[in-house]
Amino acid sequence: MTEEKRKKTYVEDVDRGIYDIRDAFNPAYRSESGLTPDIVREISAHKNEPKWMLDFRLRSLAIYESLDVPPWAPDLSDLHMEDIITYVRPRTDMKASWDDVPKEIKDTFDRLGIPKAEQTSLAGVGAQYDSEVVYHSIQEDLVRQGVIYTDFESALREYEDIIRKYFMTLIPPTDHKFAALHGAVWSGGSFVYVPAGVDVQIPLQSYFRLNAPGAGQFEHTLIIVEDGAKCHFIEGCSAPRYNVANLHAGAVELFVGDHASLRYSTIENWSKNMYNLNTKRAVIGAHSTMEWVSGSFGSHTTMLYPMTILKGEGSHCEFTGITFAGEGQTLDTGSKVVHVGAGTTSNINSKSISKAGGAAIYRGFLRIGPNAKGSKATVSCESLMLDAQSRSDTVPDIIIENDDIDLGHEAKIGRISDESIFYLMTRGLSEEEAKAMIVRGFAEPISKELPLEYAVEMNNLIQLEFEGSIG
Repeated sequence: MTEEKRKKTYVEDVDRGIYDIRDAFNPAYRSESGLTPDIVREISAHKNEPKWMLDFRLRSLAIYESLDVPPWAPDLSDLHMEDIITYVRPRTDMKASWDDVPKEIKDTFDRLGIPKAEQTSLAGVGAQYDSEVVYHSIQEDLVRQGVIYTDFESALREYEDIIRKYFMTLIPPTDHKFAALHGAVWSGGSFVYVPAGVDVQIPLQSYFRLNAPGAGQFEHTLIIVEDGAKCHFIEGCSAPRYNVANLHAGAVELFVGDHASLRYSTIENWSKNMYNLNTKRAVIGAHSTMEWVSGSFGSHTTMLYPMTILKGEGSHCEFTGITFAGEGQTLDTGSKVVHVGAGTTSNINSKSISKAGGAAIYRGFLRIGPNAKGSKATVSCESLMLDAQSRSDTVPDIIIENDDIDLGHEAKIGRISDESIFYLMTRGLSEEEAKAMIVRGFAEPISKELPLEYAVEMNNLIQLEFEGSIG
């Protein structure tokens, strides 16, 4: 590509509008930077936790210090834990009414559209600001049916036996270095319990906003869907951009009973100084369904591979995901599926877009165990590169332990053709509009699976990536 043509088609990163608006950093309390046993004890003391949780945190810290970063991980050399603030408490406790949330915090969530979405299309909402949940609500008819939806700290106090039974059993601290980090300094998050046979027809949503510069967010989400129950949970994340590294290392543990279903939808819209090292995992009962819908935008570096364990006979998993990597970004994402039960099925549909030298990597793991006879799995990875500087990789890891299975794997990598752009420009579109239209069409199978307001957000984020191109 000639220099003149490169300048013509280059797409600059732009301000992310409402997502980059910062509040003044004025916490009620913040821990010292770094990670030590004293800091961990301090976090636990501030939360007035039971002794078993403090012991768990300290064990996790010891495991963290004993583990190395995985050798295949993206470059994390600019992430220094000694500079990260692991706990930031905002100047409010949790409220049940938006009117009671401090104005500067409420204004942030107003700009993001969370209160409006609750009024129009959600059965319950949780809003976390830095390290603590500041707002939580659930519709009364769900409470009458026995549904529990609350922040994780309240769950630890009110449902301690349940939390102790399930907490970090699917994602143990020994799993990897950042799971151990999470176990040591977790704070905030959501707890959902759906009793047997209850259909939560309107989605629940938690939104996580990290405002503090140089801080980490480590929320824990635990969802239990009993036999025959149904639920759709939506997760949103964002942060303003700073010139220092921020860290996100949350954990999501999902337990789905027999003949049940759970859909987990996410749009991660982190700023480009964020290291997003999140872990998500689900275990599924017989004849049940787990659906993941995942959009990864923003962040400096992401490592995220939602995992489904198809334990029960006839269980099913759907993963639909998209990533968009721009200049200076490495988005290492994918999915993991383990077929344990007989007759289990999975469909993985992953799409990635890269521009301006960004790297989009699909890292998938699929294992079909010796008892998973009659199982079927399909994996489809499609990558769209918008220039010659960008990078796209597909790294599949497939283990088959019986020969009574049906498996398909497909990977495609392509670029936007000059002919397609030219054709659309002859129809009156600018080059910027033509490119954005092609990308939105590429992403359409993902956006149609999202709730309306998140599909709109995803299209807005795609448009932001293209604004500023000059013909």
